[in-house]
Amino acid sequence: MSVKIRLQRHGRKGKPFYWVVAADARSKRDGKSLEKLGTYNPNTNPATVELDIDAAVKWLQNEAQPTDTARSILSYKGVMLKNHLVGGVRKGALTEEQAEAKFQAWLEEKATKISDKEGTLEKAKQDAKTKAFEAEKEVNVKRKAAADEAENEAIKAAADAKAAEEAANTPEVTEEAPQTIDGAAEEAKEEGK
Repeated sequence: MSVKIRLQRHGRKGKPFYWVVAADARSKRDGKSLEKLGTYNPNTNPATVELDIDAAVKWLQNEAQPTDTARSILSYKGVMLKNHLVGGVRKGALTEEQAEAKFQAWLEEKATKISDKEGTLEKAKQDAKTKAFEAEKEVNVKRKAAADEAENEAIKAAADAKAAEEAANTPEVTEEAPQTIDGAAEEAKEEGK
């Protein structure tokens, strides 16, 4: 029986979540597996991988073949390196302590790389938030200036309308020749005719 180390999909539509499993090569993708080795969640940044390293090495020693994606996940967690080091111990090139020391040094280096990436992502997130805040501030200042200008225009228009209304309501004084009593009588006669 040939065994594959592969991913088994779980999760919902658009949000995949995978189990890393050792399964018979003839079984379905999401079918029966021999052993669950860990999980892989690509929805987080960086992707979350939890893996039982010793169980994965055991399956690799028993000639299980990982798929391409599973191989990259195993490499990411150091399973392929540990398998290589175990092979070196078995051949006598390394002692068990040397192999474990190399593996621990690699794990520490990988942990610092991951924490640096998380720090970079957090800094980028903060920078984006700051830029968005500054842009919002600028838009608010422009909006307030436009509102103030519109308010000033409205006040000015109201003052102009009030002045025009007052001008219309006040009687206009025109300069005419003063009428004498005789002039008024003559006008009345003309109107009466």
